[in-house]
Amino acid sequence: MADDTPPTRISVLDCAKTYGRADPALHPTSLQVEPGEVLALLGPSGCGKTTLLRVIAGLVAPDAGGRIRFNDEDVTQRPIETRGVGMVFQHYALFPQMSVEANIGYGLAIRRLPREQVRRRVGELVDLVRLNGLEQRRPAELSGGQRQRVALARAVAVQPRVLLLDEPLTALDAKLKESVRSELAELLRRLRITAVHVTHDQHEAMALADRLAVMCAGRIVQVGDAESLYRRPAHPFVAEFLGRVNRLRRCAQDVADGIVRIAGQALPCPPDCTAPAELLLRPEDIALQPGGPVQVTRRVFLGERVQLQLQTPDQGEILCEAGKESPFVAGDFVSLTLTPRHLMPACVE
Repeated sequence: MADDTPPTRISVLDCAKTYGRADPALHPTSLQVEPGEVLALLGPSGCGKTTLLRVIAGLVAPDAGGRIRFNDEDVTQRPIETRGVGMVFQHYALFPQMSVEANIGYGLAIRRLPREQVRRRVGELVDLVRLNGLEQRRPAELSGGQRQRVALARAVAVQPRVLLLDEPLTALDAKLKESVRSELAELLRRLRITAVHVTHDQHEAMALADRLAVMCAGRIVQVGDAESLYRRPAHPFVAEFLGRVNRLRRCAQDVADGIVRIAGQALPCPPDCTAPAELLLRPEDIALQPGGPVQVTRRVFLGERVQLQLQTPDQGEILCEAGKESPFVAGDFVSLTLTPRHLMPACVE
């Protein structure tokens, strides 16, 4: 099923979208998706990620001045049906009366391709998405994960230049979502197609995408690979959206001295954390030892880990996440160990 056409670069150039007199759904935004890259647009509901996806697709026209390029071709004025875009939606939008085989081949059939070519292409895709033996079933006879694979196969059957996925795993339960997420990640790598994936689920974005574009209030606030964004966020929203954080307060003197106080300790701040009056610290970056000024007030067992709520003498309540074998329970007194390099600034300078 190999397609020798080089993958497409997507360039979003100063695209905004305003509906009527409302605040912009999307502020002026520029973004580049590299050929063959899977990029996730990640953020909460209403942040503008689906609007941006629809602008890339051609379903929504950007405000005047915005441009969409596929490689060096300006496609801003081209409708979705001539852009070479494949789309996978939240609820798959499969034809309920059609078989798996007919759903996958639908786009090929309406292009009036030779029947043998359609049959061969559909067969290759059935193999790719591992639906062998299910070709004659209808969507209602499939599991959620199987329907998702049919939708993906149908979207790529016509060999689109780019693939756009709008929260395609939302309809799945948590356990199924985890397994389908792994399958989808593998399929996207094998397809070597440039893809933009919209999701509000940070775990999904981290598992699927080469890079993440985190959005807030109609703007992209940071773009990067998952580990870089998680460990060195450039914006406090990114830090808090990609996991839990503790906020550590600093008085004016501590800022002047370049330290942060926690659990009776005065820790030196790394260079990028000397100025902010608040710092961020992830719960998993705190280690506990028996005895000390910090009291465990609550223990929550989460399977592979435990979450401990701690009362400190100088920072109030903070959270710590430890391995499932952690012996500490509510009422215990502990001391904290943390590495200053794990501290993050809580404001943008």
